[in-house]
Amino acid sequence: MKRRGIRRWVLLAAVTAAGLAGLAAAALDEFEYSVFDMRFYLSSQQIAFVRPGLELEVQEVSVAPDRTVSVLFKITDNRGLPLDLDGVFTPGPVRVRFVLGTIPNDGEQYVSYINRAVTSPITGVTAIQPVTDTGGSFARVDDGVYLYTFGARFPEGFDPSATHSVGIFADRDLGEFGLGFQIANEVTHFVPSGEPISRIRDVVATESCNACHDPMHAHGVFRQEVQLCVMCHTAGVIDPDTGADVDFRVMVHRIHRGEDLPSVQAGTPYQIIGFGGNVFDFSDVAFPQDIRNCDSCHSAPAVQEFAHLLNPSRAACGSCHDEVDFASGEGHVGGPVISDRFCANCHFPEGELEFDSSILGAHTIPTKSAQLAGLNIEILDVQNGAPGDRPTVLFTIRDDEGNFSPISTLNSLSMVLSGPTSDYRFRRSEAALARATPVGDDAYSFTFDNAVPEDMAGSFVVAAEGWRNAVLNPGTTKEMTVREASPNPLFYFSLDGSEPEPRRQIVSDMNCNSCHEDLVLHGGQRRNPEYCVICHFPEADDSFRRPADQAPPRSIDFKFLVHRIHTGEDLTEDYTVFGFGNVAHNYNDLLFPGDLRNCAKCHEGDTYNVPSAGIVATIEPHEFFSPIPPNSAACLGCHDTLGAAAHAFVNIAPFGEACASCHASDREFSVTRVHAR
Repeated sequence: MKRRGIRRWVLLAAVTAAGLAGLAAAALDEFEYSVFDMRFYLSSQQIAFVRPGLELEVQEVSVAPDRTVSVLFKITDNRGLPLDLDGVFTPGPVRVRFVLGTIPNDGEQYVSYINRAVTSPITGVTAIQPVTDTGGSFARVDDGVYLYTFGARFPEGFDPSATHSVGIFADRDLGEFGLGFQIANEVTHFVPSGEPISRIRDVVATESCNACHDPMHAHGVFRQEVQLCVMCHTAGVIDPDTGADVDFRVMVHRIHRGEDLPSVQAGTPYQIIGFGGNVFDFSDVAFPQDIRNCDSCHSAPAVQEFAHLLNPSRAACGSCHDEVDFASGEGHVGGPVISDRFCANCHFPEGELEFDSSILGAHTIPTKSAQLAGLNIEILDVQNGAPGDRPTVLFTIRDDEGNFSPISTLNSLSMVLSGPTSDYRFRRSEAALARATPVGDDAYSFTFDNAVPEDMAGSFVVAAEGWRNAVLNPGTTKEMTVREASPNPLFYFSLDGSEPEPRRQIVSDMNCNSCHEDLVLHGGQRRNPEYCVICHFPEADDSFRRPADQAPPRSIDFKFLVHRIHTGEDLTEDYTVFGFGNVAHNYNDLLFPGDLRNCAKCHEGDTYNVPSAGIVATIEPHEFFSPIPPNSAACLGCHDTLGAAAHAFVNIAPFGEACASCHASDREFSVTRVHAR
């Protein structure tokens, strides 16, 4: 803490000491911060003094006879203690900025009252863009309560019966306490005439964005609410440097489709030039799930979650389908279209059939078709599982209704034997479709050709993957064949008859799917992280797929591979793995949409802590040293620099790693603390 800062608040601290002491005793135990939040590591005395956090509450919006707009608002910390705007009487100055707009009674989007003309130095084009208010004034009303009077006024003839909104974004600078900026956004709706609010714009909720973005933010870190975004990113607003439409519904669709945009596929990059001439190229953005899953963004708690079904438009639809020229009709079955009036005549919300011209039909994901019965392989038992034995697997196959499905309906079925579960080292996969034999009326038996190695101990697992080709819309012009795959069942068993020890669960399918929605890989039949680690074990590599002239092989150890993939564009070294068909997959341009420091985004419980339960080293000849012990392999998956590798290397002895000496959960440089934000 700077001495200047201490002197600044010494008077306040003395005056309120008794109150803070009582607060510390009564309320500090109520503070619940994540271990990945820097505030977690403050002492109770520091919390009582700094009172971190920022909350923003609009108490009243008024319009004077001269059309001047004023906003009465309150700023507090997370526990309701009033804050000083200037940071004189409470730690951390607070900066507050305002936007102002209306949704006309005959419109659906905002029209900003405060704009500026921006002329591109590249094209000479001038664009009118919404901006924050300037020339306004603040007046202190009470502790933490301020009146802001806009510099801009409503224009003459404005409609007082229309919905109006004040958008506010505020930040509190607690950098001198190591806490960075505390952020608050608020949007308040009102009708100047006093009538009820008749129109809103709430199509996508911030909560939906944050399923991936953790949290979503733009223009630095200061704007984090969709309700605020749509006040400026409105119809007709463009980037004059590129001509790109920055209407929210257009820009967001195009950004998320990224590399799959027809225009990008045809060779035209999708770029927007922002503040300061910074070029943002979204041409390599890879959406982490099927782009047809509109519900991923258009969902509750957004009030207008069904707006995309009820109000189709050329702007919204053409943003993803940018090969369509509505004016000429090129690429549009219905021919030329000059307005949005009749879009819903063909593109109604839902039709009688999947894959029709309705909005839901056109966005049907084939693997989620209601025509699919569902495929579920269940392993009932594993027998003869001792070292040296060839295990026999008893299993059944059922649809989603629980009805038995004959094995003859499958196109592929494989059984996998692997172990030990402490860290996989042995794996054998065998085709089981032709070799399984019926047991009773609703089960099958399969015996492996491979035996459990005689030198193995502990617990093993048997897993399965299977799929069949299903025909959708048979006999129609929309007929298609879809691979219907089963989830990957796992059955753990002990080699000596003791209680089986399942493989530790580090990540869960649910955590992956918070972003991926339905994570499936390798043709769609591998869809469970517990199954992934059977192949992606510490000593596994891509030598089976890597061309000889690209030697040496790269590790495909799950902890190393997944950290490298998700670090993506932040990597300092090349990371390329060869996959099926000897195809090279480079991940250096992948952008993780969340904050990489939040280990809990993927990890179950506190499995990010060291020491880990892993015991087998990762073999990775491309790295600065190999083999890499388990804890170091996980960390160096993200931290790929020479310095990080050297740090790990000097803390490794022939008999183990010293990571926990500094980075254990109870140490000064714990995993959570060094990743806190």
